[in-house]
Amino acid sequence: MRTATDALPVTRVTVLHDPGCPLCRRLTAWLRDQDQLVPLDFVAVASAEARERYPDLDHDASLGEITVVADTGEVWRGPQAFVTCLWALAAHRPLALRLSTPAGLPLARAAAFAAGKYRAVTGADRAA
Repeated sequence: MRTATDALPVTRVTVLHDPGCPLCRRLTAWLRDQDQLVPLDFVAVASAEARERYPDLDHDASLGEITVVADTGEVWRGPQAFVTCLWALAAHRPLALRLSTPAGLPLARAAAFAAGKYRAVTGADRAA
């Protein structure tokens, strides 16, 4: 049985993104342009590739909020997924560590909520 001290390290993260959403396209391009401490892969949300890679994932839920999957099998949605993306970036890891604290998580929650609301208003959360 694994303990927290011998857990496998995350060495790659897949971001499920919506290529039809202008906000998602902009954020994906921004993430790709950043120096990455942990490589980020991008797979279209609810696509055949996403369903094949992650058959146990609730793909409909991924349409409504940012979802990332680590190579260790861990899945994060919403604010935790947002923080995970920042954590993977060289310039933004310190910010991610601050946002992952009880004091910082409300800010991460607000950012994820704003992005989700934008997607809902534009209809991007209903189709990949």
